[in-house]
This record gives sequence, C-alpha cells and structure tokens, in this order.
Amino acid sequence: MGKLKVTLTKLQDVKIIEPAVFGDQRGFFSETYSDRDFKEIGIDFDFIQDNQSLSSQAGVLRGLHFQRGKAAQTKLIRVATGAVLDVIVDVRKGSPTYSQWEGYIISASNHRQLLVPKGFAHGFVTLTDNVNFLYKCDNYYDAEADGGFSFKTPELEIDWPIDFSKAITSEKDARQPTFTEFEKNNPFVYGEI
Repeated sequence: MGKLKVTLTKLQDVKIIEPAVFGDQRGFFSETYSDRDFKEIGIDFDFIQDNQSLSSQAGVLRGLHFQRGKAAQTKLIRVATGAVLDVIVDVRKGSPTYSQWEGYIISASNHRQLLVPKGFAHGFVTLTDNVNFLYKCDNYYDAEADGGFSFKTPELEIDWPIDFSKAITSEKDARQPTFTEFEKNNPFVYGEI
C-alpha cells in the first residue's frame, strides 16, 4: 500500500518511522505495520508482544525503564489517541551516544512511530488527556530483568515539559535511583546486549 518515511536521529540505531496516511471527509486510513515494508527499510525484528497503556490525564510521567541482559527489548512505539513527549536514553556502555537522550513528540495526529533499540531506557510524559500508548516488543517482559532510573535525574538534564511536583507517577518510578547510581551497575555493553 503506502511506503514508509524513515528519519535517522542523533542517537545511534534510533529511527522515526512515518507510515503513509490516506485521509478524506470520513477520517483516515494508515497501515501502521507491515513486516514486508519494515524489512524493506532495514527494520527486521521479530515482534512477539504488543502492549498498550492508557493514561487518563495530561501530566502522567512513566519511566525511565528498560529490560536487562537477555530480556532486553527492541520496541516500536506509537500513540493511538492523544500526544506524548517520548524520551529515550542510550545506556549501552561503549556506544558513541552512551548517556545521551532525545525527546520526540509522538501523537495520534502526527502518526509517527519510534524504533527504540535494545539498550535504551524509555519513558514518556502525556501532553494531553486520554493517551493510548501502544508498542511492539521483540522479547517478552521479564519482571526479574526490569530496571530503570529516575526521570528527574539531574546528571542527564532531560528537558521534561512538566513541573515534577505536578507529575502523576507511580511509587516505583518516584523511588528509582539517579543515573549515577544506575551507572555503577549498568549491565549493558554495546554490541553484547
């Protein structure tokens, strides 16, 4: 059907994908995933799990999360309703973009998808109410391999568009270590994830 537009980012291996969107007075149609089309643009992962979260209010902040070791996941994320600022941090020691972060507006209206490779911490803040956030994973979730660090870690200077005192977050995310504390036990070695 339609072809995919791919944009490379400053973070190694991270890509923004924009599928073709066909609209008229009724609304729109978009083929959000085609294994064949993704392989044609060099994105060849065996996605085996789909996840969805609903954040009912603007100001919900989730992250920064990752899976360790053999449970590490590549994710293909998109937003079906609403909008988020999606933030990823490269935690692959030895990577040329190690400890660097980028944020991307992903929304129902811009139809963008974000490819988040293994070895990246991931989080987002909702910019609107009623955000349906969807993502594919190439590995199953493993609670024993769950990891993360604080979204408000000062070392990374992430430019979140929210006052942390007003952020709606989980107790788990509020208690995460700083990036420096996380870095002492960083299990990711570039190329050996």
